[in-house]
Amino acid sequence: MTYWAQLLHFYQPPTQTHEILHKVAEESYRPLIEVIRQHPNGRLAVNMQGVLTELLLEHGLADVVLGLKELAEKGQVEFVGSGKYHPILPLIPESERARSMAENARTNGLAFGPAWKPRGFFPPEMCFSPEITTGIHSAGHDWVILSGVACPAEWPTNRVYRMPANSSRVAVLFRDDVRSNRISFRETDPERFLDDLGKVGGAEEAYVVTAMDAETYGHHIRDWEKEFLGATFGILARQRGHGPGKVSMVLPSELLTLFPEGPTIEPRRSSWSTSEDDIAAHNPFPLWKAPGNRLHDLQWEYVDHCLDLVAVGRRYATTPPARKFATIAHEKLQPALHSCQFWWASKRPMWDVSMIHRGFLLLNEVVVYASKAIQEGSASEPVRRSSAWRLAAANEARVEIERELIRGAGG
Repeated sequence: MTYWAQLLHFYQPPTQTHEILHKVAEESYRPLIEVIRQHPNGRLAVNMQGVLTELLLEHGLADVVLGLKELAEKGQVEFVGSGKYHPILPLIPESERARSMAENARTNGLAFGPAWKPRGFFPPEMCFSPEITTGIHSAGHDWVILSGVACPAEWPTNRVYRMPANSSRVAVLFRDDVRSNRISFRETDPERFLDDLGKVGGAEEAYVVTAMDAETYGHHIRDWEKEFLGATFGILARQRGHGPGKVSMVLPSELLTLFPEGPTIEPRRSSWSTSEDDIAAHNPFPLWKAPGNRLHDLQWEYVDHCLDLVAVGRRYATTPPARKFATIAHEKLQPALHSCQFWWASKRPMWDVSMIHRGFLLLNEVVVYASKAIQEGSASEPVRRSSAWRLAAANEARVEIERELIRGAGG
């Protein structure tokens, strides 16, 4: 018997347009929910980024949120935690990581009510480094899902590895990248997929975890939610009617009780877009911070200036105007750290000047409000001079970013 646990990742950036949101909901989210609803045997995990929950509610798409809530209440869906605005967690400070996780839980807790009880955690883009495990455990999660490329030991099919976190351990479920990508790129079909799964453990019990963007179904691949997911659910339901089959669907959290604990390991720094060659080249996050990518360097330099100016602005916000501007800067910082602006700057192979620029404008707003907070606050003259230097350096980086975007648009 092979136990199959799958996860779907729902996400749109805070800069997404009304038109695209409605297009994705119509092509993917609504059909997906309907397929799962039509197949009561279907069971899967859902990572619903808090920013998308808010966008759906704000843009007249509350039925998507209510549909997922209904499926969770029926036990067909289990929600997992994440960072609200989809930041690359290893690349931001611990304080912002913790805030991102907490805001995600708060937003989704309000939207989904008691159905929101995440045991698992999905790091955005499956970007992992050992520094993030403490925060994941502190946020109350039992397990985390990572790309298969992060696995440093023998591939687990009949045990669940653990990794150290605080004075405890967190379970690690590794995504089967090969089988997941076969689904994502339409390189399989329901019969072949299930036949392959049934052979994983031989005569022994085993498990396989697949994970992909929810938008794969219907938006990236038209009707794939019916042709693959619905058809797969249907085959499994018919097989179950004739007795135990070779494949059984489970929720990821159930794997922790179905299989024994494995040894403690330390997963490799990586993402679900990282290759073995990237790891060998010490390039764990190639689509978001790649060595030699001039635009990535400038973007993260600008982020550093933002973080510093926000910290100074909040530290010396002793007057009402300063507190107002510092609060605005701090609130705008989280959405400004979303991952898409870096992804679109990777040129591997994707490149979109408008998405990069929209993200940069969010960061620029943070700088503007943080600078106003410093001007209105009680910082000493040396601190003000240091912040003025920071602001000048940020402006230089801004000019260079704009030049790179102009070059890219022309090329």
